Amino acid sequence: LADFKEHGALESNDTELAKAIVACAILNVPFLDAAKPDDSEVIPDTLVIGGGIAGIQASLEIANGNRKVFMVEKTGTIGGHMAMFDKTFPTLDCAACILTPKMVDVGQHSNINLMTYSEVKSVEGTSGNYKVKILKKARRVDITKCIGCGTCSEKCPSKTYSEFDAGITLRKAIYIPFPQAVPNKYLIDAESCRYVQGEKCGVCVKVCPVPNCIDLDAKDEVIEVTVGNIIVATGFKVFDAKRAEQFGYGKYPNVLTSLEFERLINAAGPTEGNITYRTKDKKGNWIFTPGADVPDSVAIIHCIGSRDENYNAYCSKVCCMYSLKLAHLVKEKLPDAEVYEHYIDMRAFGKGYEEFYERIKKEGINIIRGRTAKVESTNGELMVRSEDVENGRLLEQKVEMVILAVGLEPNEDAKELAAMLEIHIDKYGWLNEIHQISNPVNTCKGGVAIAGLCQGPKDIPDTVAQASAAALRVLQSIINGKISNGRSSLSFSDIEKRAKELTTIKDF
Repeated sequence: LADFKEHGALESNDTELAKAIVACAILNVPFLDAAKPDDSEVIPDTLVIGGGIAGIQASLEIANGNRKVFMVEKTGTIGGHMAMFDKTFPTLDCAACILTPKMVDVGQHSNINLMTYSEVKSVEGTSGNYKVKILKKARRVDITKCIGCGTCSEKCPSKTYSEFDAGITLRKAIYIPFPQAVPNKYLIDAESCRYVQGEKCGVCVKVCPVPNCIDLDAKDEVIEVTVGNIIVATGFKVFDAKRAEQFGYGKYPNVLTSLEFERLINAAGPTEGNITYRTKDKKGNWIFTPGADVPDSVAIIHCIGSRDENYNAYCSKVCCMYSLKLAHLVKEKLPDAEVYEHYIDMRAFGKGYEEFYERIKKEGINIIRGRTAKVESTNGELMVRSEDVENGRLLEQKVEMVILAVGLEPNEDAKELAAMLEIHIDKYGWLNEIHQISNPVNTCKGGVAIAGLCQGPKDIPDTVAQASAAALRVLQSIINGKISNGRSSLSFSDIEKRAKELTTIKDF
């Protein structure tokens, strides 16, 4: 097999590289029979890396097939980004109503060993038999003893920005990420804990009603597990809007990212779902609080960090639809507000998406096609400068709040994880499948599959479908008892020796 795509010749149009690939394929022909891939015995346990909706779905599918799963999530709870959403498009279903029952199932399933606040540190072995070292970071709160009373958090003197609320409000150093977190137990953030940082404190230990529940001196530990298959479902990160300085994020307090706005409009958010201005607290922190003034005009700008050669040339796929969803929710909560959607092209590709787009157009939302140049502030008002290509004009629009529909990017550790697992990444940093069309689940490493947005931008239905497909591949290998490791039984030295015996290929 001369695989031009796998070795980069297809994208680079490199003729010499293509010739070399063909030459290698021809040199390999005489010993094809000897180069059949080995089959390995399969250990029936599976490692799932990532606790978002993809990891949850894959873990439950395998566990419900009566097989053991080790589920590793680097944060203090499973749920991922979906747990932060208010509604899902295009049906406007409650995101938590879909997700939290699955989270509870994971937490209670006898076949799932859930390890939150943990990271995979090394992977050794071959398909069917991987030895994995997992770093379990010290929570400093014993989850077998914690009763979740909240006294520790109430008395804790240290505050920092809440990751779950996308930084628009504050949390304590000892905290539960959100009310429906699994496990629903407290943990201590070492970076914001005064005691861990060398200061005098220990208030949480003093007020905790359960003896020996909190250990501020607890240490990380490394455990080792052996598995036959690995599913990578590590998700994504959102584009850092500060990189696109022209849109004023981080400079103007009422320029928000879409994820921040998701938390603002959520009934469990800092304002109980009310849309308000961002204000300063007594210590100078910009946060959202109930009772603040509400905006009467909102602009939503698409493709921040996507479809732009300065950042990411690819389309993030979900931004158009979640922007329309946000516009609908603004109108629902502020019926008299003017809402503007600034988009380049409308990507309504999924089931029910075009119908949702048509519905939004009938709700009185101003939909403007054209690129947005910048966001400025004039006398305390935000000014959006954009083009309106359908009417052939430039616009200067005064609004009171701007929402930036940020794109999706690979996680920072995707490259490191790919190297650890010996799988490939594409030119943008997303994990690569064997073939985009015919095999979008397996990777080049036998026994390692991918699911969800670690592979690239996709919506929730596609994520769930791919996670189920990855779980099916795992269950098939376990039932069969063997798995191809995808590697030749010949050593490299054998291949090199045989190749030297063949005639050198000069022309094609």
